Amino acid sequence: MPNLAQTLPSNDIGFLRIVASLWGIELVSSDPAEAAVELAESLCDAELLEEVVSTLPKDGRSALMALANENGRIPWVIFARRFGDLREMGSGKRDREQPHLRPSSAAEVLWYRGLLAKAFFNGDKGPQEFAFIPDDLFMALDFAGLITEPVREDLPASPDPNDYVDEPHQSEKSVQREKQVQSQDGELIGRPASPVEKVDTIPAGDGILDDACSLLAALRMGMEPPAGRVPLPILREFLQVAGLLGPAGLNPEAVKAFLESPREKALAFLQESWQTSESFNELRQLDGLAFEGAWTNQPLVTREFLINLLDPIPDGQWWSLPAFVRDVKSRFPDFQRPAGDYDSWFIRRASDGQFLRGFTTWDEVDGALVRHLLVGPLHWLGLLDLAAPGPGAAPSAFRTPPVPAHNLETGKITVTSQGRIILPHLVPRAVRYQVARFCEWDAPKDQEYSYHVSAGSLKRAREQNLKPEHLLTLLRKHCAAPIPPAFTRALQRWDQNGTEARVENLVVLKVSRPEVLNELRASKAGRFLGEILGPTTVVIQPGAQARVAAALAELGILAEGQVLE
Repeated sequence: MPNLAQTLPSNDIGFLRIVASLWGIELVSSDPAEAAVELAESLCDAELLEEVVSTLPKDGRSALMALANENGRIPWVIFARRFGDLREMGSGKRDREQPHLRPSSAAEVLWYRGLLAKAFFNGDKGPQEFAFIPDDLFMALDFAGLITEPVREDLPASPDPNDYVDEPHQSEKSVQREKQVQSQDGELIGRPASPVEKVDTIPAGDGILDDACSLLAALRMGMEPPAGRVPLPILREFLQVAGLLGPAGLNPEAVKAFLESPREKALAFLQESWQTSESFNELRQLDGLAFEGAWTNQPLVTREFLINLLDPIPDGQWWSLPAFVRDVKSRFPDFQRPAGDYDSWFIRRASDGQFLRGFTTWDEVDGALVRHLLVGPLHWLGLLDLAAPGPGAAPSAFRTPPVPAHNLETGKITVTSQGRIILPHLVPRAVRYQVARFCEWDAPKDQEYSYHVSAGSLKRAREQNLKPEHLLTLLRKHCAAPIPPAFTRALQRWDQNGTEARVENLVVLKVSRPEVLNELRASKAGRFLGEILGPTTVVIQPGAQARVAAALAELGILAEGQVLE
């Protein structure tokens, strides 16, 4: 890093005199360049340096120690957010207002004493502006033993080199509150939930396994899967990072092993796959945002950091979700932003197309990500219970769930004589996966899946080399009661004869006399007539009603009934 001779302005005698006055130094030279060299030598004097550092106000000393503890430099955007910025003013205004006598921030305290400089240095993302201690001054501080002091107690130690943010001027009450929420395992973020925040509980559970079974069966059949607890695009991501879905579709062996494994092991498998994935990107799952450009983020690093913040929270303790998000913002706002960069990610608000840039958009992007992680993946994967102020309200509290009892998949199937097949959610998932492939899907109800067999569903199953006898074998093995004989006969008859009946909606034309029908068939509208159902009745081809009505009008016949285009 540059030294004092390079950072002290050699063309601004007014600034040099301000620095000298705060150090109690009298400059001999009136030439700015010579005065800068003279001042640089004096500022590195050990005794004088110790005296100046010892008389710094508390926030100024904290800012200096924060810089020293990070090898002398911090990205300026992070330093300024934590310790304040410098007011921009020319030399004339500065000499009139004398900001060094009334500094507005800890940054100005250090700046007008020459203890702080700023410049651009090359970083991972190109040139970046840094706050830093000039090199020779940093060495003098180290030699004098002035940078061994830890950061003051009310500033949390940062778990990551890029995390420096905290509230620089905490009230005595807020400091006391922080001390009250300390645990032996580490520092707590947030506070316990208030009674109103935990009125309506939303248990975590393992329902994602049932959603996954439905999605896998639907993909195997080439049909659109029904909506479940987990949004379908995100559920696909869970299955992709677990290796159950690949670029070519389902991975049959992996799917078989997943569906046949006990529920607790299947859930643990999804949890582990998610927690270690570098491609599962929670940020890009946020509702209401559009992402553009070639920029990248680090979802695995971000996920690990946020999950680590949850570790000190006592097991089973309801915790305030809004307070947790607020504390992340105040203490670790740059948890996913390299060097506090809030401008290079191209993120739009979908509702109005507005780009979300700058720290002022933190709640819409970074805060939304923290909330999504808690109420989304961690809840869906059974790792967090949620609670809300009331039914239908947004979650406002969370906790680690009690140790669940293992859900054994011992449920039994019910079959009705009308062909409905009802499966409780604890029927083995591998069985439901297979049954679903033979059936039409009805809307699922709470803890229950309902299907029915049709000629069309059996035809689709046959295309996948599945026969009605396979379905009967499954049902006989897992049904709670004997299969109705009528249902068995229907399956066997379809297997032998195929479709013997068809129900469809037709548009039918009925005329008063056979001669009218013959006249119409001989007209230019005859090509729109289909199957003859009787001497005065004929089927009209789909979409041709208006043309047939027009042809009848040309014959002098006005038709009754609805004419559709």
